Amino acid sequence: MSVSISTLPTLYEYYTSNGLHTGLNADNPYFTLNDKNITIYSGALHYFRVPKAYWRDRLRKLRASGLNTVETYVPWNLHEPQSGHFDFGQGGSDMEDFLNVTEFLTIAKEEDLLAIVRPGPYICTEWEFGGFPSWLLREKDIKVRTSEPTYMKYVTRYFNLLLPILAMLQFSKGGPIIAFQVENEYGSTEKKGKFVPDRTYLRQLRQLMINNDIVELLVTSDSPSLHGSIGTLPGVFLQTANFASNPEYEFRKLKRLQPNRPLMAMEFWSGWFDHWSELHHVRSDDSFADTYERILKYPASVNIYMFHGGTSFGFMNGANLENSLTDNSGYQPDTTSYDYDSPLTESGDYTVKYVLMKELLRRYNPVLTRIPQTPHQLPKIVYDPAPIDGQLLLDEMLEGSQKIFSENLMSMELLPINNMSGQSYGYIVYRRRFLDMPARSVLTIGGRICDSLVVLINGELVSKPLNVTNDLNGFGFWRLKDSKLHLRNENLQNATLDLVVENWGRNNFGYLDQFNQFKGLWQGGIYLNKKEIKNWLVIPLEFRKWWTNQLSGWHKPNKLDYFGPSLYKTSFFVNETIDTYLDMRNWCKGIVIINGFVLGRYSRIGPQQTLYLPGPFLKVGWNNVIIYEHYYSSDRIVFSNRPIYETRTNFESLTHLRNNRI
Repeated sequence: MSVSISTLPTLYEYYTSNGLHTGLNADNPYFTLNDKNITIYSGALHYFRVPKAYWRDRLRKLRASGLNTVETYVPWNLHEPQSGHFDFGQGGSDMEDFLNVTEFLTIAKEEDLLAIVRPGPYICTEWEFGGFPSWLLREKDIKVRTSEPTYMKYVTRYFNLLLPILAMLQFSKGGPIIAFQVENEYGSTEKKGKFVPDRTYLRQLRQLMINNDIVELLVTSDSPSLHGSIGTLPGVFLQTANFASNPEYEFRKLKRLQPNRPLMAMEFWSGWFDHWSELHHVRSDDSFADTYERILKYPASVNIYMFHGGTSFGFMNGANLENSLTDNSGYQPDTTSYDYDSPLTESGDYTVKYVLMKELLRRYNPVLTRIPQTPHQLPKIVYDPAPIDGQLLLDEMLEGSQKIFSENLMSMELLPINNMSGQSYGYIVYRRRFLDMPARSVLTIGGRICDSLVVLINGELVSKPLNVTNDLNGFGFWRLKDSKLHLRNENLQNATLDLVVENWGRNNFGYLDQFNQFKGLWQGGIYLNKKEIKNWLVIPLEFRKWWTNQLSGWHKPNKLDYFGPSLYKTSFFVNETIDTYLDMRNWCKGIVIINGFVLGRYSRIGPQQTLYLPGPFLKVGWNNVIIYEHYYSSDRIVFSNRPIYETRTNFESLTHLRNNRI
């Protein structure tokens, strides 16, 4: 017998109609919420990866699927972009409009959703430095993810501001939050002979939460089969599991670790993320649905990671270090897109996974509550191409920039700028003037580049463009140590040498060795014919909105065949602000800025070839586009109504039809 949707209670009516007495309880083999049985059906959706104007749309789509909970991390580096300067939605940073976590969680409750919050302080999530602010690196002996006093001093200051905000939103106090995660995948920090997870640190985080009136359930998450209980406090925190497949095996391990307590997958991976130069990752719909059904049938609670991946706007992508704790030779930066092959795409569209998930929840959820109608998909548009009509060469864009004199090289993080918080993101230029360069000189970069390098002499590009993935093995990238560039057969006097270095994203996973997180040139000296070059002008290129919007002196691009770092501008007119994609396949490597806001990175090597441009980033009328290109430009920008994935490796073009699959 069917039940009319209109007669069903909402989720909150079901769990609170007889009054509010208690929160989420995990003292039995099953969860209860306010003394009623509950299975948590959750989806990960990060407020800082979705335009604020779309929060309600994405949350309503999540609830319409049948899920009852939304899960989100909290990124420390966005909320405290400079040491002691905080932004929770009105702090004036370029990411301000993404940061009102109170509003996001309030909308979640309005959309009849519970919430799980993972405040870190470390969050991983393929996010720059795992969510840590880079100014922590200015502290010489700091050890992140430990009980080391300097690190904990900053964690305490941050948590004492963040946690009272979240405390007001707890379920027991009438809000949506039913659980908090303590740290994140802490067991993965284990490195034999190098690092052992610090349980004093976990106890300190727990006490900070208690001191700030956090009363809801505290959990940790790790792989039960790989890490056991090493990343938790057994009997204190509820352990949850992270995995892509074989749920029965992981749940059996979890049962042995904590008998007679509820089972939950905090991260069931719906897909995977992309590194630049890889093939685009896709998980088959059948594989996703099969594993999800086995979790529901077990039965266990589950959070789909990700339900909606969104975008790592600006410079916020993270990276991995695959094969070394002593250098960055195995560095792998992530793409701007965090689509993750999720049930909702990067732009919020439905996929087959969404349909399969919704049907499985309808079959297995024993608690019937009112679910909203599935919202309409937002339209996409292909705007008319816009010709490039302005250009600034490197020397022109640096004209009004801050310049720091330094005898020796220094990393971004140690620059005396931003209220002594250093430079976090973007590019850094090392300039040396009045150099004499004999013909056939050899330029040597000591150590490894962090992360990519463009070399100019007298404003002319002399290093090779990044055209295909194999170019990453050559000069100008992190894979070479003590790399050499052979210069031209001409004598130069009083020449200007510019070394432009990009921070392509700091490592976000596992043992976060601070040594590998500094960006720029700092691992060794710069040598011309084996003689070290000293006395540099160091110029930060952060591409902050205020700096970009005051750029002047634009001239017509009379050198569209020009090779080298340059800014290009154009504008396009819109009558209605509709989602689109920028198709960057005819450009080489750089970033795109929309109305002063850094949208993200592009690179010919792929796999990401388009940049998602949400309608809320546009305005009715003229919209400004600035492109910072490392090597060579197109003569226009063009749009697409869909994402495009293509990896360029050597002379082949490998499309999304050849995908890595989980």
